[in-house]
Parts: sequence; C-alpha cells; structure tokens
Amino acid sequence: MDFDIIFGNAARAAFGPEAIILALAAIGLNIHFGFTGLLNFGQVGFIMLGAYGTSVAVATFGWSLWVGIPIGLFLALALAVALGIPTLRLHAVMFAIVTIAAAEIIRILIGSTDAIGLTGGPLSVSFDAGAFFDLNPYADGPQDRYGVGTFAFTGQQMWVITVGWLLVALVSFGVFLIIRSPWGRVLKSIREDQDAARSLGKNVFSYKMQALMIGGVIGGMAGVIDAIKTSGADPNGFRPQVTFYTYTALLLGGTATYLGPVLGAILFWFLREWIESFLRQLAAEAWLPGAIADFLEGSEGIISVGMVGLALVLLMLFRPQGITGNRIEMQLDAR
Repeated sequence: MDFDIIFGNAARAAFGPEAIILALAAIGLNIHFGFTGLLNFGQVGFIMLGAYGTSVAVATFGWSLWVGIPIGLFLALALAVALGIPTLRLHAVMFAIVTIAAAEIIRILIGSTDAIGLTGGPLSVSFDAGAFFDLNPYADGPQDRYGVGTFAFTGQQMWVITVGWLLVALVSFGVFLIIRSPWGRVLKSIREDQDAARSLGKNVFSYKMQALMIGGVIGGMAGVIDAIKTSGADPNGFRPQVTFYTYTALLLGGTATYLGPVLGAILFWFLREWIESFLRQLAAEAWLPGAIADFLEGSEGIISVGMVGLALVLLMLFRPQGITGNRIEMQLDAR
C-alpha cells in the first residue's frame, strides 16, 4: 500500500481547482443560509449561470473572455433577483423547493437539444481561455511540474490555483467586513427572529434580497472559475447534488463562520479523494476478493461520497456546529 500516493492525491484535490470552486460556492451559500437563514437548495443554479454566461459569451458570440466574465456574474445576479422578488416572502420550505426547482429547470433548458445553437445543448460548450492563460507567469512545458510526487500541478493548473485561492481570500475578507458591519448584524437578527427585526423598522425583504444577490454573485464566481478551468461548461456537471456537496462543505467547516466554508471545501475534497485513492490502491494490490474488487471497480466515486456523507452524519451527532462553528450561530428563524 503506497500511502504517499494516497495522501499526495488527496492533498492535490484539497488544494486544487475543484476545492476552489466548492469554497466559493460554500461562501455564497453561507451568506444565504449561515448568516441570513435562507434555505437555498439551488446554489448550483448560480454556479451554472456563471459558467454558461462566460462560456456562451466567448464560444457562441465570439466576445472577449473579459466581457464574458461580467456577463456570467450578471446572469447570476439576475437569477437572484428573479428568484427573490416572488419567493422571499414565502415560507422557508417553499423557498427551498422553488430554488431547487428553478436550478433544475435552468439546467434542463440549457441542456436541451433546442439550445444546441446557443449553449451546445447536451453536447456542452467549449471556448478558448487563452486570454486568461496568456497572463500565466508559470512555465508550462511538458516537463514543468510544481510540487512533490503526486502533489504536483502543471503550469496552467498553478495559474488557476493561484488566481482562485487569491479570489477565495479576497471574497472571504469581503464577507468578514460586511458581516461585521451594521448591515451584517441586521442579517443575523433576521436569521434569528425576522419578526423582531421587522418590529424594529428593518425592511426584512430588502435585506434578504441583498443577501440573496451577494451570495448568488459569489456562486457565479465559482462558475466562472469552473468555466476557465475546463474551457467550457457541461450541463451534466451542474446537477442538484452539487448544491448538497456545497451544504456538506459548509456544515463540515461550520455555518455562519468566515473560514468554515473554505476549510469545509478543503476537507470535503481531501476525504473524498483519500477514500477513492485508498480503494484504487486496494484493488491494485489485489488484497480484496475478486467479487468485492469487481464491485468496487468504477464505484470509487459513489463510495467516497457515501463515506463523506457518513462523516457528516457523525459530525452532526457529536458536533453539529461543524469544526469551526458556534452552536448558537446555527439557530435560525426558518419561516
């Protein structure tokens, strides 16, 4: 059993582009759920519009990537407004149902055969992200690797990682500033008791709308990074489980905290890749009976997600506030 490979692969996933995307998505969801108490089950919709807005602007309309990125963020913002106006006055459960349904409707429309000319439909859409990689300061030759052993990245990957984690740091700092402001304190009061906040003269609907918009744009940023990383977007990559992976990361790290979403995203991908690498090593060493090895072959991803889910269940039993969270901060007025 080569544990160097296992830990190298796990660390690579924990600090790679996928963790960055999940961290940004979780930070946005933390604005919605952690600080405001909005049960948003459609965070993947904001990610998807960020990715497709950027991709379609470049691939279909031939615009610059630097025009496509603001378009992706604008579409995420527009989705927040479109969802918020008719639904923010609904019961929390109804809002959750509307958000997950809206995200799935958007995914189906984008991936339909009728949308092939615009979004690529079920065939996905791809574009040249050369405008981004032209700024890459890292050498990207065939022999250029940055890291040790399996914990190594190409020059292009290092550029995405550098920009991505810098963006995560800036967004986290921005969230820290706004939540510690009077505006952020109103959000927390709405989460804990919106009737009390309303009785003090606060426009609860307006604050919820602002929080939905800010968290949605941050989710759109995750989609932009995803589009640049893959040079395109595929509707199959934006299924509802992405939202629940985001909730898993948020709950692991701790809701209503500033570093919890980032730590949770790192842990989620570390645990998931560690389990998958461990199972692959078991199969490679032929330490398992043939029937079990055949069952595990190709099922590492499903098993790893199940094991991470089990870890989350145990965490909720013994430390429901997450690793960095505060139990008091988990109280919300879900109405």
